[in-house]
Amino acid sequence: MESAKGQTMWGGRFAATPSDIMEEINASLDIDRRMAEEDIAGSRAHADMLSEMGIISFEDNEAIQAGLDTIVAEMREGTFPFRRELEDIHMNVEARLKELVGEPAGRLHTARSRNDQVVTDFRLWTRRALDHSARLLGGLQGALIQRAGENTDTIMPGFTHLQTAQPVTLGHHLLAYVEMTSRDWTRLSDCANRLNECPLGAAALAGTGFPIDRDMTAEALGFARPMANSLDAVSARDFALEALAALSIAATHLSRLAEEIVLWSSAQFGFAQLTDAWSTGSSIMPQKRNPDAAELIRAKAALITGFYVGLQGAVKALPLAYAKDLQDDKRLTFEAFDTFDLCVRAMTGMIETIQFKPDNMRAAAAKGFSTATDLADWLVRELGLPFREAHHVTGALVALAEGKGVDLADLSLADMQGVHKDITDAVFGVLTVEASASSRTSYGGTSPVRVAEQVAQWKQRLGLE
Repeated sequence: MESAKGQTMWGGRFAATPSDIMEEINASLDIDRRMAEEDIAGSRAHADMLSEMGIISFEDNEAIQAGLDTIVAEMREGTFPFRRELEDIHMNVEARLKELVGEPAGRLHTARSRNDQVVTDFRLWTRRALDHSARLLGGLQGALIQRAGENTDTIMPGFTHLQTAQPVTLGHHLLAYVEMTSRDWTRLSDCANRLNECPLGAAALAGTGFPIDRDMTAEALGFARPMANSLDAVSARDFALEALAALSIAATHLSRLAEEIVLWSSAQFGFAQLTDAWSTGSSIMPQKRNPDAAELIRAKAALITGFYVGLQGAVKALPLAYAKDLQDDKRLTFEAFDTFDLCVRAMTGMIETIQFKPDNMRAAAAKGFSTATDLADWLVRELGLPFREAHHVTGALVALAEGKGVDLADLSLADMQGVHKDITDAVFGVLTVEASASSRTSYGGTSPVRVAEQVAQWKQRLGLE
């Protein structure tokens, strides 16, 4: 094949060649060459089907398959002659195939268009990427479960509004992210199931008059079925939108955990310390240990959401069927997956190695009147007060303790009875942070017993034992 300055694959209609700028804006090889494996797989399946249906000869198919074997070997060895003037990976493969096997290569594109070819490749690539990202999330889940199991009874403050609320266990806190990543995993899996329909055979937009067998190509490529409408097949990009939306939600969860790591590793919190492998220093302040990996995850989560919004903007006003706007769908999707996978690997590394500081966590949990709810519950349970009255009494006791500069457990029995005469010294048994956390035995609660149960269940579910 000649270059675009000579004769192109589509040049029969044109008397003049594209301008250099047109070639530059039109080329996508630098991006879509990542789909080489998928493109060759699609061509193999298509050629086999054409041969089976008698549309091309057995000998032509043999030549095509042998040529594709050579191309695969060249790509693995790094000797494939990529040519940017050929626009994309599809034209590069076809041109090289023609150089290798001659006339049979020209029959490969029978009953096929680049429109259905490219979206078939794209679906195959996205399906593989979803599976890879889901496996990475599974690795992060395993790390979180492992650390939760090590900290079933490590007390820390639970927060609302970033204010101390009630004592919780660190294991319980980490398991919250296990639940989030579990939902993320199912979103990626659901997306992979929904996209698993084959566009190949839709041709440019209207199907083909050749007697093709779309079920055969769909099965050969691992799709559940062929897509039922040829217009939808070549134009739909909701599978990529859904994938990027799922990545965006999962990245938001990573960002929340990253923010907590930033807070926990600060001197003001002192709950944890990142190892040297996941920290950086300062060029001027030698004492600094910066949680840059966590901070970068926060920023990259926004990038992933931006890729999703960019793709949505590209497709939101496109009439059926294909438009060249869709060429950039690969760039946005590839970058989103690359960024997400990097963030998951970084977060997994941090969780596996972060050094928690239980004494500091426990001390912080004991501040801020974190057992006030336990006091109110005791008043309801032991004295029979309505909860609203118990809430009022507890609020008065908190104000008294705050005025004295002490915690609730440091008030005397006389102080407490001055607010409500029926309080007994039994109340002090519920005012420790350990007692508070241990009492939360409802399903999904922070009690060490419940946390240990959840850890065991997750290990069994994920086959980690």
